[in-house]
Amino acid sequence: MDKIWEFLDGATPASMYTPETVLLSLLLAFVLGQVVAWVYYFTHSGLSYSKSFVQSLILITVVISMVMSTIAGSFVTAVGLMGALSIIRFRNMIKDTRDIAFIFCSLVIGMAAGSQRYMIAILGTIVLSGVILYLYLTDFGKHKPHNGFLRFSLTGHIGPKHPIPNVLRRFCRSFTLISAQDGDFGTPDVEYSYQVMIRNASRNEQMLAELQNIQGVKNVSLTMQEQLLEV
Repeated sequence: MDKIWEFLDGATPASMYTPETVLLSLLLAFVLGQVVAWVYYFTHSGLSYSKSFVQSLILITVVISMVMSTIAGSFVTAVGLMGALSIIRFRNMIKDTRDIAFIFCSLVIGMAAGSQRYMIAILGTIVLSGVILYLYLTDFGKHKPHNGFLRFSLTGHIGPKHPIPNVLRRFCRSFTLISAQDGDFGTPDVEYSYQVMIRNASRNEQMLAELQNIQGVKNVSLTMQEQLLEV
């Protein structure tokens, strides 16, 4: 058992980088890279999902493991490799900072596997995967209530005893009238726009249905502010 932990602990001298150990490092990097990629796949909730990015997480882990095996114990090789890599220009823009975190995870896991610190690579993958799953399942950092933009047409103006404000008070924590514009060509319809703070987004359809049932209300629309804005 002590020999197993010593083996997993790594920190192997450069002379011990045999074909067998290098192959083991690459295979371990491949397996752990898949774990990171699968965690990314199951927890991704944005709009910019890319199959090539998921595959790149695996490739980055394996490539970095190979790099660490290549420069093991050789300062000259490390400097030369840095010079060669500095020529490469990466032009793809990372839209989500969460994707950058996954890239760093792949880099660090590949470094640990390539330097034969297998215990750090395995435990690090387990801990990082657990943290990511916790953040995903708990929806950590989600802001409530939700911001929204409500628009509708009403025949006439909203008076002090009109039912629309009562409906908004039930479903919204706060609401602010942004504009009330009279219709063209002398029509009695007025276009209303509200900035609303929704209490519970799951009840949006109920709120819209109640507004639609109010006499004179037409063309009701609600636009929710997305938590992740991508260009």
